[in-house]
Amino acid sequence: MELKNDKLMKYNSLPEYLKDNEYILDHYRPEWPLRQTILSIFSIHNETLNIWTHLIGFFFFLILAILTAAMIPRDIHAFTITRIEELIIPLNTTTTNPYVLMSTMISPILKRPITRFPFFTFLFGAMFCLLTSSLCHLLISHSEKIAYIMLRLDYIGIASLIITSFYTQVFYSFICFPFFFNLYMSFITVFGAATIVISLLPIFQTALFRNVRAMLFFSMGVSGVVPIMHKVIVFGDRPEAMLSAWYELLMGVFYGLGVIIYAARVPERWIPGSFDLVGHSHQLFHLLVLAGAYTHYLAGLVYLSWRDVEGC
Repeated sequence: MELKNDKLMKYNSLPEYLKDNEYILDHYRPEWPLRQTILSIFSIHNETLNIWTHLIGFFFFLILAILTAAMIPRDIHAFTITRIEELIIPLNTTTTNPYVLMSTMISPILKRPITRFPFFTFLFGAMFCLLTSSLCHLLISHSEKIAYIMLRLDYIGIASLIITSFYTQVFYSFICFPFFFNLYMSFITVFGAATIVISLLPIFQTALFRNVRAMLFFSMGVSGVVPIMHKVIVFGDRPEAMLSAWYELLMGVFYGLGVIIYAARVPERWIPGSFDLVGHSHQLFHLLVLAGAYTHYLAGLVYLSWRDVEGC
């Protein structure tokens, strides 16, 4: 006997817990058996691109993580000017050997590269966010219980991406300023933990709180503007600080635009049913998240090149 619930369905026929976007009218997979739900990753429905945009993104960042790990230098040769007292040749010296004089002024040192741990924490946060998002879109329609679990994993993934992005920025900017380092790290950790706790509340996943969800995560992201401005004030004469700030500004534009599109539900709001399969707001949101995360990765490379040479 053919199962009725392995067919695509229209919005009006969905169980209440799956009604999230009334402007996407068709191609839903309500309460399919688990096997069919998993295999639907290879079929066409209104979640197909949501699944694949972030699944491909997960593997993209996995490759970036592997390449980044492979390029970690063992040590860095640098030449630093010694203190001014050491530049003064002792009065009782009689040497005229230019190599001795040069060695008095310039000393070669061997430095270890800056730790990559905060940067890899960000890469892990990005991969965790992308993977949980992909799995959520794949499995959410199987049952109300699975939807409850997967949505919370999705929210935790989003929070993890924001928190770990913040860690990278603060660590490499303020590693030499313990007070501000601890202040910013503590703030985002507490804010992120509170966001995760709130996201576990059942009411948080309802369509009524869609804009609240968007604003909560948006507020987490916007809070990163403070340490960025602080960095620019302190290191405004450093090209690395300014370049990383521009990357972070662009990242904020991508994330902010994504949140606006997600909350406004455009373009499907304008022509309901026309973007059910391709081009609806959540797909655009996914692409902008990928763009923002990759931009932050580029900022991270700037931080590494800066701190590898300068240290603290």
